[in-house]
Amino acid sequence: MDKFTENNLPLISIIIPCRNEEKFIGRCLDSIVEQDYPKENLEVLVVDGMSEDRTRRVITQYSQKYPFIKLIINERKITPSALNIGIRSAKGEIIVRMDAHAVYENRYISKCVKYLSEYNVDNVGGMMITLPQQDTFVGKVIVSVLTSRLGVGNSDFRIGVKQPKETDTVFCGCYKKEIFERIGYFDENLLSSQDIEFNIRLKRSGGKIMLFPDIISYYYTRSDLLSFFRNNFRNGFWAIYPMKFVKHIPVRTRHFIPLIFVSGLFGNLILSFFSPIFIYIFLIIVAPYLLINFYFSSKIAIQKKDFRYFFVMPLVFVTLHISYGLGSVWGVIKLLLPRKKS
Repeated sequence: MDKFTENNLPLISIIIPCRNEEKFIGRCLDSIVEQDYPKENLEVLVVDGMSEDRTRRVITQYSQKYPFIKLIINERKITPSALNIGIRSAKGEIIVRMDAHAVYENRYISKCVKYLSEYNVDNVGGMMITLPQQDTFVGKVIVSVLTSRLGVGNSDFRIGVKQPKETDTVFCGCYKKEIFERIGYFDENLLSSQDIEFNIRLKRSGGKIMLFPDIISYYYTRSDLLSFFRNNFRNGFWAIYPMKFVKHIPVRTRHFIPLIFVSGLFGNLILSFFSPIFIYIFLIIVAPYLLINFYFSSKIAIQKKDFRYFFVMPLVFVTLHISYGLGSVWGVIKLLLPRKKS
């Protein structure tokens, strides 16, 4: 008999890293409380990174009302430390990572557990439906960019799949706890991209990761261009800088494309001051990019039946690609700079 049958459900440990999430942590916990998975087979470990707002107060209120919710303090403040603290504290045989910025459909956990067993894999995840933090037009445009192939490439959990599919990474993820004992924990040198790096290690060890279209979460993303720029600059930096700490390439090929694009763009622009041939190379890069940009923008404007998208989306696409690429360039520079002597 399957050990995950209805009469013999495993204990699940949900781990939620958070810091300064008073606006979102309540929504996240509400969606967990509403899960159809039996609460006696559930523990929720909210690992707080020394929040300076009301986050811990909100968590404490939930833990007083729901005994299966517990607050743990993460003095290092960073996400990979929170994850590792949670995993080491977890009593469950299955680890479900959740993000404080997201809410989850009420069968999210039960489907993760079901598919982890049925498909005999090491990590499962589902679709991340992106929502704007503020219901503004720019926020809606950012969501469209982050669910477009021009924006996120072949990131399946963002753009969606119709059938279960083996993949390279998933949003959050549901893991067998034994995996961490076998291949190690999240790399605490990586302030970002630690989940991508871990999943690469998982696959290199022979593990399998699967994506399921009916496992649904809703993620609240940034809704203004400045925050959007800063976040993607940070993401671009942490696509490259982790190579200082690991021996393998910790991200996928798609994460290097903005670096190549921005390097070619600005490199040829600078070199054009020395030779006119480089201005032609610059235009050869820019012209196709703009055409593709306007094609995707017009396609989305038609789908939305709102031609304002056609005028705003090109700017948001450029913001995404340039900020991510500049972050990656800064990552390369930091890798090449000599280490400071202690």
